[in-house]
Amino acid sequence: MQAPIIGQLPEPLRNSIVACGFFPDLVSESIALALAGEDLRGFLVHHEPTFTGEEVHRHLSVMLVTPTRLIVGHTDESTDNPTHSVQAITSTESVALSKINSVTVTRVVAEPQKDAGAIVETWLSIGWGTLRRIELEPAHCGDPTCDADHGMSGSAVADDLTVRMSPAADGETSVRELIAFGSTLQRSVAEAAR
Repeated sequence: MQAPIIGQLPEPLRNSIVACGFFPDLVSESIALALAGEDLRGFLVHHEPTFTGEEVHRHLSVMLVTPTRLIVGHTDESTDNPTHSVQAITSTESVALSKINSVTVTRVVAEPQKDAGAIVETWLSIGWGTLRRIELEPAHCGDPTCDADHGMSGSAVADDLTVRMSPAADGETSVRELIAFGSTLQRSVAEAAR
């Protein structure tokens, strides 16, 4: 088997990475290595800057769905270097589609009575059992006058990956791309389960 040629990403994927302007060669190389020449069914690129005080920290996520895997790449700036030179941290994770147990696409819609409304926010949540979040709250018995301790109740929720986008922050095109990618991933996971 021949090693993948670095930089040979499908042109639309490469263009999306370059458009973010965040270490495009490094990100492309990392994603090409993880893709390893496998066919691409869909992708999503999400650039997410965060602001702390006077600093801007950038984070780029690239998600790919292939016939067999979900590939998730993350690239961050590193400001912990005492020499003050620029550094980046990049990682990729590969998850077999058969291991994914949950793909949820959530849309928040304003004025749904008007031509199905306008999307104001979207989330894509993907779970494959690596991380779980536990939410606890005091348990209640239903009697509003009761002041007894009924312990705690809660739930364990899969929390491997959540991407949130809105037209205001990310643009309508990015929101449509998130929904399309979520739909492709849902279909691919269902096919892998057969």
